[in-house]
Amino acid sequence: MLKVENLSKEFQSAGQKVVAVNQVSFEVPTGVFSVIIGKSGSGKSTLLALLGALDKPTSGSIKVDNEDIVKMGDKKLIQYRRKKIGFVFQNYNLIPNLSAVDNVILPMEFTGVSRSRRREKAAKLLAQVGITEDKFNRKPSRLSGGEQQRVAIARALANQPRLVLADEPTGNLDSATGEVIIKLLKHLAYTKDTTIIAVTHDDGIAREAKQIFHLQDGSLV
Repeated sequence: MLKVENLSKEFQSAGQKVVAVNQVSFEVPTGVFSVIIGKSGSGKSTLLALLGALDKPTSGSIKVDNEDIVKMGDKKLIQYRRKKIGFVFQNYNLIPNLSAVDNVILPMEFTGVSRSRRREKAAKLLAQVGITEDKFNRKPSRLSGGEQQRVAIARALANQPRLVLADEPTGNLDSATGEVIIKLLKHLAYTKDTTIIAVTHDDGIAREAKQIFHLQDGSLV
């Protein structure tokens, strides 16, 4: 369960106060795929950074399974983010000189799990997102955009996170491939019992979401 209460983020720009996120409150149950939708400049990226503990809010709380990440110290927050939050990016952000399977193994490097077990788990995740075994050892440059995004999703799930955040996950994909990726995220939220939130400007993605939050000028409308 993700519970956001009265979340705000302010900063100064050219001597003026800018309210990027304004008193945002919402809840997303575990196992649900949700979408935050809004135009460019609506505050989506800032909100995503706050939810992912990549930035600190000016005020408000963000509770994941009743733990308020806003109150965590820096050291605990780094560990929490590494273990409990998964990220999927528009540009995939795969390590170019690592194979698909090694990209998925990477987040598990410091978990105390043996190398053989990490590889076994990574292979299982790749299969679950639709990557065939003959592509496990291919580097990102030898994979299509859709395949790279599937690998990125598998990597996000590597440490069994409680929350997965996807930033414009279909932005670099054609519409047909994008639809497949969104349906995959929806399926994984349910089967992995995790909360998955996609941030997008694309109305078409919202059709697959159980919850839709519209963001405009930093506020939910």
